[in-house]
Amino acid sequence: MKPKQFAVIGLGRFGASLALELMDLGYEVLGVDRDEEIVEDMSDLLTHTVVADATDEEVLKSLGIRNFDCGIVAIGDDIQTSILTAIQLKELGVKTVVAKAISVLHGRALDKLGVDRVIFPERDMGIRVAHQLVTPNLVDYMELSKDYLLVEMTVTECMDGKTLSELNTRTRYGVSVVALNQHKGIIVAPTAMDVLKAGDIMVVIGTKNNIDRFEGEVVNT
Repeated sequence: MKPKQFAVIGLGRFGASLALELMDLGYEVLGVDRDEEIVEDMSDLLTHTVVADATDEEVLKSLGIRNFDCGIVAIGDDIQTSILTAIQLKELGVKTVVAKAISVLHGRALDKLGVDRVIFPERDMGIRVAHQLVTPNLVDYMELSKDYLLVEMTVTECMDGKTLSELNTRTRYGVSVVALNQHKGIIVAPTAMDVLKAGDIMVVIGTKNNIDRFEGEVVNT
């Protein structure tokens, strides 16, 4: 079941951006920060906002934090506060706890605390930008695990007019085209007979080595 209510703790640049995107997607969002001015600025943009110290167990209990489907620790540079907040969320029984890490050691500590997902915004964005810089036809890049990637690639002239059957990506390269974003709309799970047009965006899944080979031999030729 998808989460319905999110608590975002820490409304800096990352936390505020995340909270606003969740609101745009139609979810209820509680924003928590120690800074009264920040909370005031966000008060009309989120479902609820509160000025609070998220390391205080009684404060979190009073907010009904255990009733939220997902708690996101988006605290900036204060690693101690981040860790203490994550501990409180776990101990209070929040179903899913996500936390931002600002270093590898910070991330390891959060992992050991049982945080469900650790996010490295700066590192992850750096990886995505690097791949986009060296691969001109790469639109977006996402690590699904340490082995598998999901990438968006622009269909080039050399693929124009070919069907997915002719491209035969799974047999030749070990990658699968799982969606096509065309002018007429998005096709999820396209068939072998779907035709590629230059400028379309194809969503491809596979291992890093296989995707690199596909990019080198087909996409960038």
